[in-house]
Amino acid sequence: MNIKKMMEQAQQMQSKLADMQASLEEAEITGSAGGGMVSVTMNGKHKLLRVSIDPSLLSGEEAEVVEDLIVAAHGDAKDKLDQHIAEQMKEMTGGMGLPPGFKMPFGG
Repeated sequence: MNIKKMMEQAQQMQSKLADMQASLEEAEITGSAGGGMVSVTMNGKHKLLRVSIDPSLLSGEEAEVVEDLIVAAHGDAKDKLDQHIAEQMKEMTGGMGLPPGFKMPFGG
């Protein structure tokens, strides 16, 4: 493989990475807990955008349960986001043969 071709491929990869980063900022991933009673939505940069809590949890002394469910819903959203990013990377890098565990300069 010659240097010119390698440089062209590197530039293409850089362009694809920039497109993917922009796409991730617009992505919204929702995770839930407690059978959907608590849900959180975050973007592809792991920024928490919204929290939704079923009103039935807000009555009485359920604060600790609600707090635990928010943490669980956030964990669910993060796991889904990590899977989404992995799928995007697999699609983008197709035949590049990046080493297992290779981390790109974004994500959590």
